[in-house]
Amino acid sequence: MNTKWRLPKGVDEILPPAAWEFETLRRRVLDLFVSWGFDYVEPPVIEYLDALLVGTGEDLDLQTLKVVDQVSGKQLGVRADMTSQAVRIDAHSRKREGVHRLCYAGPVVFANPRIAQSSRVPFKAGAEIFGSDDLAADAEVVSLMLAAVQAAGVDNPVLLLGHMGISLTLIDALVEQSEQDIDKAELFLAIQRKSEADIAALLPETPLAATLASLPSFMGGAEIIAQAAKHLENAPSGALAALADLGVLVEKVSSDHPGISVRIDVSELSGYGYHNGPVFAVYHPEHGQALAQGGRYDGVGDAFGRGRAATGFDMDLKCLLGAEADEEVIFAPWVSDAVRAERSAFIQNLRAQGQRVVAALNEKESAPPGILHKVCQVDGEWQVCEI
Repeated sequence: MNTKWRLPKGVDEILPPAAWEFETLRRRVLDLFVSWGFDYVEPPVIEYLDALLVGTGEDLDLQTLKVVDQVSGKQLGVRADMTSQAVRIDAHSRKREGVHRLCYAGPVVFANPRIAQSSRVPFKAGAEIFGSDDLAADAEVVSLMLAAVQAAGVDNPVLLLGHMGISLTLIDALVEQSEQDIDKAELFLAIQRKSEADIAALLPETPLAATLASLPSFMGGAEIIAQAAKHLENAPSGALAALADLGVLVEKVSSDHPGISVRIDVSELSGYGYHNGPVFAVYHPEHGQALAQGGRYDGVGDAFGRGRAATGFDMDLKCLLGAEADEEVIFAPWVSDAVRAERSAFIQNLRAQGQRVVAALNEKESAPPGILHKVCQVDGEWQVCEI
């Protein structure tokens, strides 16, 4: 069977009218980023593989398509994430002292879809702040993330806030104290699944292990911070410091966005293994996955020789395509040479006013399906009539 016309599984295309809606959304989001003072960059789709794989997790490696560069003989990767590219740009291509704000928008490619029926070619738009370890930077990123989602037409979003440092500190302490081998990768996944039984099964029977195993139950509103602080009173100081930072961030965001529904997840672990501080995501009941997400990833730039404080987020614009009404198109039928110049002038005027006009190429071309109006001449006057 001839399959030349088919696309690979999980690879999609955007067709009219959604394609123009998508481009309009991309422009709207980028205009928002730039209006906040972020500088736009456009990294390449492929890079040397070791430049794309930052952090300690294996997820990014498994999601990255790999090829051999016929010019250099080195391994190349097709980007599955753009944060590492922004880190490289901050470290080398556009090195700046102090606070550095970058934004981007472009496709990434997943070797495998993250969930069934999802696209392997999402279109990510994101923003990153480098050079500030202040929670004000995280609060700004959260505010921009909310503004971007709302600019895409999402009403009443739900904001989820967490802090990677809480669980990571407990995990490190357990690995150091325990005489048994602890599979950190499996433990990380168990915490992501919020499975208290799976977490406990991977750990020794100690008070600290019990503290970590029950951490997923601490999810809810602002009251969770005080409850978690009591639960962690005997935990390492790093976990309490991370919880305190989370509390400050919750207060900042709630003050800046009093109408936003904020949920706290004390055990939240997200990202590709490079996040190490506050993390955040936006959800909506009509969508089954996060519409935007990000967090802090201080020191990831060490891989490029310049480890800086950094925080940011990204969003898949394809997931945010709505069901906006089609923009009306007017059809201009073929006319004789005697009146073609007049018709052309009328069409140019319509287009200058923002109307979309399709002009017939010859007398055989008819109006495309769905078009309701055409250019016509009535009593010597050019006007738009119903078909």
